[in-house]
Amino acid sequence: MIYAIFAVTVLTVLIGLIAVSARIISVRNGTVPVGYFKLMQGEDVPEVLIKTGRCYNNMFEVPCLFYVVCTLYIVSGTESLAGLAFAWTFVVLRSAQACVHLTSNKVKYRMYLYGGGVLCVLLLWINLLIERV
Repeated sequence: MIYAIFAVTVLTVLIGLIAVSARIISVRNGTVPVGYFKLMQGEDVPEVLIKTGRCYNNMFEVPCLFYVVCTLYIVSGTESLAGLAFAWTFVVLRSAQACVHLTSNKVKYRMYLYGGGVLCVLLLWINLLIERV
């Protein structure tokens, strides 16, 4: 489980770096004034800034439930092959969702990948409860 947690953490850091890079590039090329970032409003901003920012913010939503359930597996000493499969499936789906979000941004595909990730987290929780009984 700890490796799956680490993988999602690395994904979050990478997306954060992409978002920061997009901001720096937008300021350097004059697309967005640096003052915009004080309150994040008042300017029309390029799609790349919105897309990367939202993708980064998404990494602090459902993945938080993933971190909690995986941590509970670890601290409770619960070893489950099904739990491991759900955890790594979540990592793959979340990575794919981020790739879609940051590239083509096809909402339909993002929705399926997001739903699959939510299902994995739910199954992780259910599996943990079953394993602990």
